[in-house]
This record gives sequence, C-alpha cells and structure tokens, in this order.
Amino acid sequence: MRIITHTCPACGTIVAANELEDNRVMKCPGLGCQEVLCFEDLPADAREHFLDNLNQYQI
Repeated sequence: MRIITHTCPACGTIVAANELEDNRVMKCPGLGCQEVLCFEDLPADAREHFLDNLNQYQI
C-alpha cells in the first residue's frame, strides 16, 4: 500500500487521496483557504494505483 496525498497549491494543506476520490471535487479543508481540489489533480499513475487498489484504501 502506498500513501497517496495531494498538497494544496494555495496553502500547503495535505489531503489524502481517499478524500479526493470520495468527493471528486472539494474545497480545500485548510483554514480560510478557498482553493478547489479535484481527484484529477493527482498524477495519473497515483490515480490509477489508487483505483486499482481501492479496497486497500477503505477506512
């Protein structure tokens, strides 16, 4: 299992891939940040790995 995260380009908040996949498009959870984050912001290889191994990333 790999740890897959995305860092908000506006504030530096780190978001887990499973949160991005669950919501697909979400407002950054960073305090006062208005950036919109998308699952597609992850690199293609990270998205593919995550979706191929979805059962490992279930909480």
